[in-house]
Amino acid sequence: MRTKMNEAIKVTLKDLVDAGVKTTFTKKRMKELGIVVSETKISPGKIRQIRKSSHLSQAVFADLLNVSLSSVRHWEQGLRKPTGPTKVLLELLLKEPHILDYRIRKSKKSIAA
Repeated sequence: MRTKMNEAIKVTLKDLVDAGVKTTFTKKRMKELGIVVSETKISPGKIRQIRKSSHLSQAVFADLLNVSLSSVRHWEQGLRKPTGPTKVLLELLLKEPHILDYRIRKSKKSIAA
């Protein structure tokens, strides 16, 4: 009976997490239920691929991500690794390349030309 309850809790919790609903489960309890937040890993080559597929220079890509140009250069060269939310954002861009398109607007001057 307990195993069935834990399985039901696990399925429900996973559905809540997938739906973006806030829960009060601790990391330890989630691990006990077999739900683990995956580690985000992104290689220098993948970062370069994301930027190039967006047809952006390193400078514009840095502005888009709100990071320094040197950060983007160092990531692409493998000298440093993105951390925290930036790493997750890059992973999202890999899966959904146009997720930040709303941040790039054409100026009225270039539209009129």
